[in-house]
Amino acid sequence: MINLDDQVKIILKGVDDIIDEKDLREKLVNADKEGRQLVIKLGLDPSAPDIHLGHTVVLRKMKQLQDLGHKVVIIIGDFTGKIGDPTGKSSARKALTTEQVLENAKTYQEQIFKVLDKEKTEVRFNSEWLAKLNFEDVVKLAATITVARMLEREDFKKRYESHTPISVHEFFYPLMQGYDSVAIKADIELGGTDQRFNLLMGRALQKEFGQESQVVIMMPLLEGLDGVNKMSKSLGNYIGVDEEAGVMYQKSMEIPDELIIKYYNLVTDIHPDVVNKIEKDLKEDKVNPRDIKMGLAKEIVRLYHGDEKANFAEERFKSVFQKGQIPVDILTVEASATDFDLAQIVVDNKLAPSKSELRRLVKQGGVKVNNEKIDDLQAINVEGELVVQIGKKKFIKIIVK
Repeated sequence: MINLDDQVKIILKGVDDIIDEKDLREKLVNADKEGRQLVIKLGLDPSAPDIHLGHTVVLRKMKQLQDLGHKVVIIIGDFTGKIGDPTGKSSARKALTTEQVLENAKTYQEQIFKVLDKEKTEVRFNSEWLAKLNFEDVVKLAATITVARMLEREDFKKRYESHTPISVHEFFYPLMQGYDSVAIKADIELGGTDQRFNLLMGRALQKEFGQESQVVIMMPLLEGLDGVNKMSKSLGNYIGVDEEAGVMYQKSMEIPDELIIKYYNLVTDIHPDVVNKIEKDLKEDKVNPRDIKMGLAKEIVRLYHGDEKANFAEERFKSVFQKGQIPVDILTVEASATDFDLAQIVVDNKLAPSKSELRRLVKQGGVKVNNEKIDDLQAINVEGELVVQIGKKKFIKIIVK
């Protein structure tokens, strides 16, 4: 059994805020005395089911709590999803249909189990209890909070001050999310820093219903590979959990040096003592950031693809990007000599966003064919096998027939 201080150390790794640590310690002590698991809650509104590493920050913390022996409950907001969470929005979010919610929920479940242990995870749908509330129940729920308190929430406050309409039903979203905590008697709820108001609503409602208030753990947002913006597929600064091992490793090596420790804390299960040692060594220039980043990249790949593929991805990176060799698993395509169009082949295989971008790279000396820089896409000897290198990291072999 891991001692109390070490449990707290692991739970607080990478956390932005906790309300509060004293309550957490008390819950851990009491649960141990009573021989029971703490109930750990995470609510998911299934409106965007495509998961990247930024989405896994909270899931990774859930996994750490799961590994400490606590009970993880994922609540799929099939009922709340029909309303839409207005968090951070300047207008009401469009409600999802039942079919959209269920389809997204299915995809979500497939992806969250890339992080969580499926056998130890309980998945609930909040329609199970919210759909059963009658109008009298809803009125009593609404009576637990004032309009003034609702308007303390930043997005509601801004919309009210700018005279942007707020529908009454939007006030029910945080109430329903809070009621989820009552329904499952949550001990701890996790969420992002942008969910602060909703998370605290759970504490307030539990008190109203005579329950012990849950501890709230808020995780920070994760910057993407550009080191500036929140990780996002639309910005292209993401690492997807479904990406091939080599791509995942390669992208991980693009993490800015100043974010190495943050990534160790938020997207890996490495013990906080080890991370603190790495951080100390980096600050004292005892290690090369590149070597530490390679360890981080390998750990990220291992979590989603296993040891064998992580080792292979590391060796591939060393041979291709450190020694300048052609990768053994190079993408290979066939093309006809009669209508050969290198630019079209490169664009079709997503190695360049457009023909004009490829032409720009050629002018800058960033494209090689059979290890020779080219300055004209039309002046290529089109026969046999062509190994094309775009920049330092992209390769394609074209077999001309």
